[in-house]
Amino acid sequence: MKSLYIAIILATIAVLGIAIVGSQALSQAMIDDYINPTFDDMDEVSVQEAADKLQTTGPPAVAVYMHRLDSVFGGSHYLLDARGNDVVSGQSLSRYLPKPPLTKARETHQREFVIAHQSADGKYWFVVVGPYHRKDLPFYHYNFLILGTCLLMCGLAAWYVVSPIRRISAGIRQFGEGDLAVRLPVRRRDEIGSLAQSFNGMAERIQTIFLSGQRLLADISHELRSPLARLHFSVKLARTAPDRDAALDRVKRDIDRLTTLVSSLVEIARAEGSAAYRAFEEVSINHLIADTVRDCAVEIEARGGRIHLAAAPGVVVVGSSELLRRAVENVLRNAIRHAPEGTAIDVELGLHAQIATISIRDYGPGVPEEFVEKIFDSFFRTEEARDADSGGVGLGLSIAKRAVQVHRGVIRASNANPGLRVEIELPAEAASFAGETARA
Repeated sequence: MKSLYIAIILATIAVLGIAIVGSQALSQAMIDDYINPTFDDMDEVSVQEAADKLQTTGPPAVAVYMHRLDSVFGGSHYLLDARGNDVVSGQSLSRYLPKPPLTKARETHQREFVIAHQSADGKYWFVVVGPYHRKDLPFYHYNFLILGTCLLMCGLAAWYVVSPIRRISAGIRQFGEGDLAVRLPVRRRDEIGSLAQSFNGMAERIQTIFLSGQRLLADISHELRSPLARLHFSVKLARTAPDRDAALDRVKRDIDRLTTLVSSLVEIARAEGSAAYRAFEEVSINHLIADTVRDCAVEIEARGGRIHLAAAPGVVVVGSSELLRRAVENVLRNAIRHAPEGTAIDVELGLHAQIATISIRDYGPGVPEEFVEKIFDSFFRTEEARDADSGGVGLGLSIAKRAVQVHRGVIRASNANPGLRVEIELPAEAASFAGETARA
């Protein structure tokens, strides 16, 4: 069926039809099993009392009793003998009696309703006759009124359900046609509102990834242009220069720079890859930082510096050990690159309120305040870091940020005067998060 509106309305009509048929069957069963037996008992009492009055006082007492019943219940009440004659007037009313072997009946004769009930000894009949009016007809009017009201309410309910679904469908279609900025209004707190909210979250992430990819592609084009131009020039120079070794060294430096750039881009792709390709496990941050410091210590010791490590014991998080190691190593190597010779780098690990905090500080020149928030952007480098011998391409801190965000963590930088301090916050022992990520 192409329309959910029609499907809901047809389903509602079917349910109402079943409910009406079921209620009528139930009502009839209640009439047959409970109401009619009660009236039969009342008729039995009436016929016995009338018979007793006939035997003790005579027909005048029966006439008074029947008149009282007429005034209370309406209609005409009679006491007939076994042949169908009225014991008061002698008139034959046998036409109102049911055919044998029936001993009681409730039926209509043309425009009259007739109730007939035989006494237990079979000598008398208690008969009630009255005009039959279709008084039950208004009840059918009520049924139609109820049916119409139900259909109206179901139509409104269908509109309440289907209209937002159609808006969501239109938004998804618009998003699929390339309008990545489209968002759905979230005014409901039910499942449809949750669906719209989920779509908005998905659209926000897709737009962010798409725009980041566009910016990254533009940055890559810009960053590759210079080393490729230098490489092209170096190759020409190597063919004609008298000192071919120096020219080849220049070629090698440009190739190394391109290799570093490509490796960094691969790391970014891994950091932003699907969670299904990440191995999440319990990671001891103490061991991870100790191993990273040990690997990086050679570089700073060669420049007369050292690394001070102060770590709280037993800090464990759930995540990818490779991504976390890469994040810490990139921040630490960035600090080593900008640390003056003979200075130290402070590395601290703490645990507060189930949040693991990693702090790495150097004692270099720091970063201008207007650039503090930008140092985590891809290919961003301050002016003093843009020389060819700096050893970086502006992706190390960007990779660190993306790896931390994969673990729902936070990374921030601030000037320590002197130097720059970078802090990483990760949820400690986030086992539930790991399970969610593995199912994503």
